[in-house]
Amino acid sequence: MDPVENSTESGSGKRTILEMRNVSKTYGGSRALHSVSLKIREAEIHSLTGENGAGKSTLMKILAGAVIPNPGSEIWAFGRQVIIRTPQDAAAIGISIIYQELSLSPNLSVAENIYLGRELSRGWIVDRSKMVSGARKVLTRLGSSINASAPVSSLSIAERQLVEIARAVHHNSQVLIMDEPTTALSERETELLFALMRQLRQEGIAIIYISHRMNEVYQLSDRVSVLRDGEYVGTLDRDQISPDTIVRMMVGRELSTFYKKAHEMPQEREPVIFSVRDVNDGERVTGCSFDVHRGEVLGIAGLVGAGRTELARIIYGADRRVSGTVEVNGQKTEIRSPSDAIQAGILYLTEDRKRLGLFLEMSVSENINLGVVGNDASLGGFLNLGRARQRAAASVKNVSIRTPSINSSVGGLSGGNQQKALLARLLELKPRVLFLDEPTRGIDIGAKSDIYRVIDTMAKESIAVVVISSELPELVGICDRVLVMREGKIAGEVGNAPGMTPLTQENIVAIATAAFLKAN
Repeated sequence: MDPVENSTESGSGKRTILEMRNVSKTYGGSRALHSVSLKIREAEIHSLTGENGAGKSTLMKILAGAVIPNPGSEIWAFGRQVIIRTPQDAAAIGISIIYQELSLSPNLSVAENIYLGRELSRGWIVDRSKMVSGARKVLTRLGSSINASAPVSSLSIAERQLVEIARAVHHNSQVLIMDEPTTALSERETELLFALMRQLRQEGIAIIYISHRMNEVYQLSDRVSVLRDGEYVGTLDRDQISPDTIVRMMVGRELSTFYKKAHEMPQEREPVIFSVRDVNDGERVTGCSFDVHRGEVLGIAGLVGAGRTELARIIYGADRRVSGTVEVNGQKTEIRSPSDAIQAGILYLTEDRKRLGLFLEMSVSENINLGVVGNDASLGGFLNLGRARQRAAASVKNVSIRTPSINSSVGGLSGGNQQKALLARLLELKPRVLFLDEPTRGIDIGAKSDIYRVIDTMAKESIAVVVISSELPELVGICDRVLVMREGKIAGEVGNAPGMTPLTQENIVAIATAAFLKAN
């Protein structure tokens, strides 16, 4: 019998229950995975990290039976070599996957989804009452009060995700793969999910966790394995996990290089290029005033619901402003709509790039040129397509967009490259002030590094950049000052200039939670 059956890792006391050996996958001439090996122990949360394109999803799809690997690839489970060709094969072994795009049937009830493919019956009749009773038991085990008879279409995203987990637990899965499960969850829903994951670990279930959110990886993981360019880099135990180590393994360079600023705040500040006074929407934002200097990177921080995005959208003219004024270069500017803002040189990168920013069916070139296409029109109404192609090619290079071609569909790119394509479109409009709302949410570390470089370059070119972000290391690393919002107001300011409250994560949190006021 193969040693995987009873093998334990040094010092862990936990048995290795699953092993992938020399797993490779090619698509035509493109290599997605090359000789990857991975071991999973019982009762552990094992994070799998790597940049977009590193091969994480492909590896997990192979394990879940959605993708067939190249000949020579091996999977061992519970002491024997297994063949996984279909999701049914994986389920029979005890492996379940919860994709980022949930796979429930919305027209069926919670119970029917949990029992899908294994329905209970009395003769020829489906025994729905017995299925509801069984579903209630597994939901109660998971601490949920979801109505087992309710249609899935009536549930929130977090509740649907819990039903997916309940289905896996009900099918006696011993290995649960979770691919970016917190993307659409609130902070509170994320906390509940993490508590449930720890409970499942206590019950002996192994969880393979994929996430771009490094703070989640540090918080949850018993071990972390890293892939880079389709190859296995290594695995870290709990006491070895650190941001610097993981980033170096993922991208081959130190974390400190991500936040290295080439632009410097001068001893005497540059002129104010943009001013906001007493902006108010009568509901979520009250009396907000601030200045932005030319060439400055200004951050806006705050807890969820503090009003950060709302403030930016009001300034940009996307949402109604009840009162307050906006000035650009000392001149009062009336902004009633986004088109007014664009005319004034104020641009806004939305946090929802897919729904509100990009045209996914259009090409990279078309998306980049969308805002300036009128510049390429001749007197006869014909477009100079050569000029548009040159512009797109230059943008792809300048912003480091990884795409097979400028004619490729932007919807086929990774999240990070989609974000860079949207940023490239805004840069073609020559902004004076650029609001970036969660510019690195849901993208990998390499793409984050590229976006930080672009932000730094914009500052050097005298563009005022306003970054709204929930990632405190990001704000501390790239910003010159940070405004902290609380309950729709600007509650404080931190910065690197002499005499200011120092720009640290601790000070941002203290102001955001009012602890700063109590301590002083």
